[in-house]
Amino acid sequence: MGLVRHLQLWLSGGGPRLQVRDFVPDDHCLRLWADTFPWEAMVAAVDRHLARAVPKESERGRAPVSTRVLLALELLKAELACSDEQICSRLRTDFAVMYACGMETVQVNRQQGHFVLPEGVARFRRHLDAPMLHELLQLQATAAMDAELVSPSHLVVDTFASEQGSQRVTDAATLYKAKKKS
Repeated sequence: MGLVRHLQLWLSGGGPRLQVRDFVPDDHCLRLWADTFPWEAMVAAVDRHLARAVPKESERGRAPVSTRVLLALELLKAELACSDEQICSRLRTDFAVMYACGMETVQVNRQQGHFVLPEGVARFRRHLDAPMLHELLQLQATAAMDAELVSPSHLVVDTFASEQGSQRVTDAATLYKAKKKS
């Protein structure tokens, strides 16, 4: 089902349609963040998982919120340190959040106070179990390596805090120098 069908009730307001990308600068942190995700693969993986885990709901009533929007809201919630209520409110008012959720055009209906209820985000989160999250992480890591945004070599982290610029010898520094020489 297309994203527009999921959003048609919200997008059917009066006035001109606004192009979301026109309001989000190319260097905006949420635009850069959203453009790094392999959304199609991640949404397909979540849809496959939900088809197995959740029985098909009735075709009657309002169309469900798209998986793309719910997944983006769940990821943005952690990224922006928001509650469910805050992220749902930002979706209604923040063009950068709309962009990250995959919305291309909006046509505002002022009578509608919300688009996604916080309860819908919480219900979606309940179905994201550990294997599903691991698969999403694997998809994201693969896409990042394919785009050469990250290196596949191992990351060495020194967990001992020290002053910046200090010459303290650490195991991580020694290991890094040894790897560099070989």
